Amino acid sequence: MSTFLQTSFLEKNFYSLFPMLFVTIFLLVLSLFFFIKWFFNNSSVTQKNSPPSPPRLPILGNLHQLSLFPHRSLQNFAQKYGPLMLLYFGKVPVIVVSSADAASKVLKTHDSVCCDRPHRKIFDILFYCSKDVASCGYGEYWKQVRSLSVINLLSNKRVESYRRIREEETAKVMQSIIQQKNTSVNLSEVCSTITNDITCRVVLGKRYREEGGVLPELMLEFGELLIIFFIGDYIPWLSWLGKFNGFYSKAEKVAKHLDEFFDKVIEEHISGSRFDGHVGEDNSDFLDVLLSVQKSNDTGFSLDRTAIKGLLLDMFAAGTDTTYTVLEWALSELLRHQTVMHKLQDEVRTVVGNRTHVTEEDLVNMNYLKAVIKETLRLHIPVPLLVPRRTMEDIKLDGYDIAAGSQVIVNAWAIARDSSIWEKPLEFKPERFMNSSIDYKGLDFELIPFGAGRRGCPGVTFAISINELVLANLVNQFDWKLPDGVEGKDLDMSETNGLTCRRKYPLIAVATKYDRNE
Repeated sequence: MSTFLQTSFLEKNFYSLFPMLFVTIFLLVLSLFFFIKWFFNNSSVTQKNSPPSPPRLPILGNLHQLSLFPHRSLQNFAQKYGPLMLLYFGKVPVIVVSSADAASKVLKTHDSVCCDRPHRKIFDILFYCSKDVASCGYGEYWKQVRSLSVINLLSNKRVESYRRIREEETAKVMQSIIQQKNTSVNLSEVCSTITNDITCRVVLGKRYREEGGVLPELMLEFGELLIIFFIGDYIPWLSWLGKFNGFYSKAEKVAKHLDEFFDKVIEEHISGSRFDGHVGEDNSDFLDVLLSVQKSNDTGFSLDRTAIKGLLLDMFAAGTDTTYTVLEWALSELLRHQTVMHKLQDEVRTVVGNRTHVTEEDLVNMNYLKAVIKETLRLHIPVPLLVPRRTMEDIKLDGYDIAAGSQVIVNAWAIARDSSIWEKPLEFKPERFMNSSIDYKGLDFELIPFGAGRRGCPGVTFAISINELVLANLVNQFDWKLPDGVEGKDLDMSETNGLTCRRKYPLIAVATKYDRNE
């Protein structure tokens, strides 16, 4: 009897284990197949004059060698293999650019064939199947929606028309700091609040934070999802892992909440139930313009609601997180370097005189302020790895063969810390820009925080106008110090990993109202 029970038990467990054994054998066979395929593909690739490339594993390629901070991992690779190197993310060839010269050749010389975007599943989920400007493929649709965004939101003329909003929101935040009466101020929250409120009013016509809006929190989650090098994008037969580990479900949840928010705002605009806060010269916000274009249908392409929501999402993804990150890092460096802080305050207070508020006319005469912003953009590039591009044709780059369909990643963070370009690159020295013609607008490849070429960020003027005005007012109206006697050298400068490199910990400082009569 006991022998029978033992045999039955073994048989029962054998059959229960059979599916697992089958899956294991299947995966081993599949792995062997892909290894053989990889081997032969690799043999054919090496016959070409490919850029230097570190050793890689079958199937994974170099994916396993990326840390939580890919820009740092890729910088380390570049120091060993050179400023133009070939990696493999799964089976996908990835060209990594880590010098100003190589970046110029990709973003300028070969811009016309290096301006496509690689397909990623996360773009489909978060960006409405890539119907936005940032992630959609290069072509006529991209040209149309980019032109629509620039003309109606990001042109110099339009940005100038938002001046009153910037000054109103800045004054409001300054007043809130005064009311705290020399207590500790969460500057990270201040920077996030003001950039979010300005962007909301310009793009959507009013603030949404005061109604319990969750847009800032959603955008943080949004950025964290975008930075992940998900294995399914590079090894398609492993895409099921996205469901298994909850990556796709988390992305779909964020996308659902954002979609509901934008649907609500669009309905308010259509019904006329929103409060109109006089946005620009023609009293219309960006969403008003998009709905008008949709109604007139005279653009030559279909602008449906999905496309409208994709464009709105772009404005927040590019206009809030990255903008406030620059402010946050600038203030962090000023608190660490009190000599720089005092020099900046002297300039701002001299230009402003007895007035409390800095206006945008004042900014023209603040050269050291502009140098502080440039140095912050150099040392703390908001998006360290520019959004990947994809080659549309075979090209020669520095004598190397680059195949069509290769992804191209420009490590702008590594370029901005290149010791062959910058003297003492790890030091915060705004003075380096006082007698320098180098700018951040995409023409000088030593400093490309906003990218360059066709796919460069068109929102440079929009972002800088906020950064300069807010920073000038903060240092003009208040004296700042770290709390509890903390010295600048002890301030934690750890960064997070996400679409933007933000501070890991909130920036807390003590504000004292500046008395001009003393």
